[in-house]
Amino acid sequence: MKVTLIGAGPGDPDLITLKGIKALQKAKVVLYDSLAHPDLLEYCPADCIKILVGKRFGKTSCGQDDINNLIVDYAQQYGEVVRLKGGDSFIFGRGYEEILFAAEYGIESEVIPGISSSYAVPALAGIPLTSRGVSESFWVITGTTKAHELSKDMYLAAQSTATVVVLMGLHKLEEIVAMYTELNKVDESISIIQNGTMADQKLVTGKISNIIPLAKLSEIASPAIIVIGKVAALPDLSYEHVRKMMENGKAANVAD
Repeated sequence: MKVTLIGAGPGDPDLITLKGIKALQKAKVVLYDSLAHPDLLEYCPADCIKILVGKRFGKTSCGQDDINNLIVDYAQQYGEVVRLKGGDSFIFGRGYEEILFAAEYGIESEVIPGISSSYAVPALAGIPLTSRGVSESFWVITGTTKAHELSKDMYLAAQSTATVVVLMGLHKLEEIVAMYTELNKVDESISIIQNGTMADQKLVTGKISNIIPLAKLSEIASPAIIVIGKVAALPDLSYEHVRKMMENGKAANVAD
């Protein structure tokens, strides 16, 4: 018996890996998430059983315990099951929990990594998470912990000079803004990207001080990714401005 975890990528169906496609082409049963593009199911054989087990904030079609039990039930019945998950299974995807549960029933596992939305969505919106002289590191933080709270790491990240990427955190935007405001970072650049990598992608960029009204004006909704830091403003800056930022960064490094 076997369960195969496939990372479906950030949304655009062309961004799944070739290995993921090959696994779908042989699938007998696929349990797929809401964020996995439906076109990916076309790779499955005609007689493949396809079951939506998606979870979104405030809209749960299938709880995690139910998903775990479905993995075991179908693996026992058909010998193997594919779990198709948005992004990468091991980045806030609870994939490790699923293979641990399956292992308790003697079910082996295979993990096929996917392109994570944490870096792919900003990249396709023209935002590099790191850029020489602008940002040299980044944090990736969940906006929804098991307790449905903003991660405690967010406060540590906000104090750093690193780029901060928040997944599943749009409903915590006011809390994030309050945190940065408390740290006197109201001029920090911030971008919110809705439906990243898709044809209906929507991007709004501003400052901590004005991002809430801008997001409301643009009618930004989930699923969305938040990027905070100097790099968030790069798509809106002139080449000359960016060059000066990089030079200032070099000067600061020399001074240090």
